[in-house]
Amino acid sequence: MTNKLSEHKDFEINTSNLKNVRTFAREIFKKFPELDNQHEELVLALAEAAQNIVKHSYDSIPSTDTMRIQIVYEDKLLIMELFDKGTPVIPANIKPRKLEDIKAGGLGTFFIGQIMDEVIFKTSKTNWINHLILKKKIN
Repeated sequence: MTNKLSEHKDFEINTSNLKNVRTFAREIFKKFPELDNQHEELVLALAEAAQNIVKHSYDSIPSTDTMRIQIVYEDKLLIMELFDKGTPVIPANIKPRKLEDIKAGGLGTFFIGQIMDEVIFKTSKTNWINHLILKKKIN
């Protein structure tokens, strides 16, 4: 028997909604005991990605636009997708800062890259501008 889940939710673009993104992820991850040992780091990866949308795609300016978060889990593969209508992402410009460069902020893409197995940026999905796909094989 296959454990399968596919859920999505839309969140208005503002920093106060980031806690709701984390809550949404935790509620989904609780349904799968095999995610227990990676639960919080997966929440961190998703929250960092959502924060980057608010900060970079919308310049931290609250908007009535929404970002959609879709979480799919099947056959030990977790796929978290984020969609938004903000400024188009240029994947070549996304680079984590060096850990030796000690200062606040700027480690979101580093954490996402460390936690997830695959990070894919797409553009021009119907009704959306940016489409971020985060994949993780669960052991």
